[in-house]
Amino acid sequence: MSNCNGVCDLCHGKYCAKKVSIFSILPEEELAEITDKIEIKKYKKNDMLFFEGDISDKLFLINRGRIKAFKYTKDGKEQIIYILAEGDFLGDMSLIKAGEFKFNAVAMEDTTISILTKTDFDNILLKNPNIALKILGVIHDRVASLENQIQRLGTKDIESRLAGLLLSLIKDFGTPKKNIVELEIPLSREDMANYIGSTRETVSRKLSLLQDENIIDLIGNKKIIIKDLNTLEDLA
Repeated sequence: MSNCNGVCDLCHGKYCAKKVSIFSILPEEELAEITDKIEIKKYKKNDMLFFEGDISDKLFLINRGRIKAFKYTKDGKEQIIYILAEGDFLGDMSLIKAGEFKFNAVAMEDTTISILTKTDFDNILLKNPNIALKILGVIHDRVASLENQIQRLGTKDIESRLAGLLLSLIKDFGTPKKNIVELEIPLSREDMANYIGSTRETVSRKLSLLQDENIIDLIGNKKIIIKDLNTLEDLA
């Protein structure tokens, strides 16, 4: 990820394309070409980027903020699929074949998105085929994550599902420090419950139990200190 924070000369007054992981391999002159094709959109917290069933013919690149991708279950509850942050992207499957989105996407906080049409991105890929390899790597990781999530939902108890969720969040939102990991939680307790197929009350109770067992420390609603990573991994 680039050190560019906000606007830079390379971006010609726009948000920097170099922030997006799949473009990090490109030289500056090619980044400038991409930036010229980008449409910038800003979303407020709780604004929808798109709905399930909308035409998927664009790539959404997250410059700033966080996005929640989710579906609704038959009983009307949210089932969270991904939590994505700066440097991530949505719409990768539309790059292979234009179709419909299979999920909804909402801004979890004020968010800035760069949008590329499929036509423009196809032209970028023709010049830079290595980007396709990076996208395939991301798709592989997302499919593996979904497979793990499905397995947890089908075979694991709530405590194991919660431990697995915390471990997955550590990868993107955790900061290792001496003997601990500081985890900035991007989810509310309700969101965590929706992620693992439980209730908010149960998630709160299980987190308190993990704290009582000295595995974690709860710092308000948005930070968790992982004190015993090995035990958390065993639980998952």
